[in-house]
Amino acid sequence: MTAALLPDRIDFDGPFPPQSRRLRLGIVGSGRIAAMQVTAARLSGRWDILAGALSSDPEKARPRDETWYLDPARCYASFDEMAKQEAALDDGVDAVMITTPNHLHYPAACAFLEQGIDVLCDKPLTNERSEADDLLARTRETGQVFGVSYVMSCSPRVRQARELVEKGTVGTINQIHVEFMQDWMTPAEVADADHVKWRLDPAKSGKTSCVGDIGTHAAHLARFVSGLALAELRADFHVCGAPKPLEDTAFMNLLFAEHVPGQSSGAAANQVPGTLMVTRLAPGNRGGLRLRIFGSRGGIAWDLEHCDQLKVSIWGQPDQLMTRGHGHGVSPATERLLHSARGFGEGILEAWANLYTEFALAVAARRDGISPPDDWLSFPQVSDGAQGVAFVDAAFRSHQAGGQWEAV
Repeated sequence: MTAALLPDRIDFDGPFPPQSRRLRLGIVGSGRIAAMQVTAARLSGRWDILAGALSSDPEKARPRDETWYLDPARCYASFDEMAKQEAALDDGVDAVMITTPNHLHYPAACAFLEQGIDVLCDKPLTNERSEADDLLARTRETGQVFGVSYVMSCSPRVRQARELVEKGTVGTINQIHVEFMQDWMTPAEVADADHVKWRLDPAKSGKTSCVGDIGTHAAHLARFVSGLALAELRADFHVCGAPKPLEDTAFMNLLFAEHVPGQSSGAAANQVPGTLMVTRLAPGNRGGLRLRIFGSRGGIAWDLEHCDQLKVSIWGQPDQLMTRGHGHGVSPATERLLHSARGFGEGILEAWANLYTEFALAVAARRDGISPPDDWLSFPQVSDGAQGVAFVDAAFRSHQAGGQWEAV
């Protein structure tokens, strides 16, 4: 009988429980984001990296095998081979990270789900809504764990922001503004780099580039913190720099609404207006993901480039700046996500580690047959990924129609 991964008794309101062993993680894809995720998974202390399908070209795969200390016998030429071989091992991987170009997300995820292996997939979840809906249906049917890497939602300050909104600190939300501005595509020659070419190739990136890549982060962050559904949008795509086959910039008007059971999001009442801007040609912005939510009592503001600070502004009172570390208003649920003592900064790697911590606990709970409370773990899941694909699809339709309103 397999030993339990989690303790018999868990305090779901307290610190996250220990595991009886590290879970076994595999890697599918080996680009720059994979290296960051491997580091973060190890930082969480809950995963061993044991297998990979890093490249179909052995000459490209071998240096990466060595970099991540993988056993050559568990490095595979394809994700199909990896899924079948690992599922047959007594010590096969418990889960995989999928960090391939977008067009491979769906077949790779299917290969591992079919073998009973849980999945954490990069975003956008897929290039097509039908594929996203199929992955959502598969996981609902099997009960498997499927995470999606909207990692900003795992920042402690973002979790604190969501709690403040839920508690009514800002009052009734009346507008939401989110932007993700980067500058790395400003030089024209950057389009020739290997890690950029596929992002501008419709066969691999899908019908969008900037919107599917960073626009989905912005849309998810706004939904996650506000607790509102994205009901409708109108979008304009632009190529602001050197000629490209896909957009490098997009501007959108949004309408958010409360979830109404039995109705589509577009039919919900009390719609809240918002804006979304994304670009890769904004010199001086390295990771300029910024969210502002304004309500009847006050507002909150968060900036990825200063990710361990959260500005809280209550009308008629001095502004507050909630900062990193323990204490001074940090909620118990947020405390569980802190890695460092008070005064030490925490950034994107720690947010990734939080994602891998919560993903590990979900995988362990499933394997132990434990049904945790719905509010215990807040990592983004396949339903969030499917909503992200619906957002991309609506934005593309709106742009194609000259910027008309489209339901998400």
